[in-house]
Amino acid sequence: MLIIAFLMLSVSGFSQVDAISKYFNRYQEDTSFTVVYISPKMFKMISKLAEDEIEPEIQEVIKDLKGLRILTTKQNGMRYYNEVTKTLNLKSYDELMTLRDGNSNVRFLIKDNGDIIEELLLLVGSEDEFVMISFVGKIDLEKIAKLSNAADIDGLEYLEKVGQD
Repeated sequence: MLIIAFLMLSVSGFSQVDAISKYFNRYQEDTSFTVVYISPKMFKMISKLAEDEIEPEIQEVIKDLKGLRILTTKQNGMRYYNEVTKTLNLKSYDELMTLRDGNSNVRFLIKDNGDIIEELLLLVGSEDEFVMISFVGKIDLEKIAKLSNAADIDGLEYLEKVGQD
């Protein structure tokens, strides 16, 4: 029984990551979206190649990441925000923080295993913007917020809010 329960939990975890991949893949060829995918292999290569050029804290974040997917558009932001919140099983996440300012919605969601955050999902929706960022790996929220300063990628600026009280 214990093995069956473990297998069922594993399958549900994979299916959620698969749901994010499917949603991401649905729009990756759409030219109205900016699409970024960084594979685990690329994170490994970056951490090895640039040991002398990257701050140790940023290096520590990179070595623990297993994947990053970013999907953004400047059109119909609320449509995509509502669509993704209905498509993904957000009940399998813990809500870390929600920001609502006028017609903008920002949600930080996490999946954790005890003290270790295994996935950070950021969703942003407004009339003129949609952002979905999914980090997978061993995640330290304070350190990942610093990654937003080091990388000039649309959508990562929202990560700065994670480290704020």
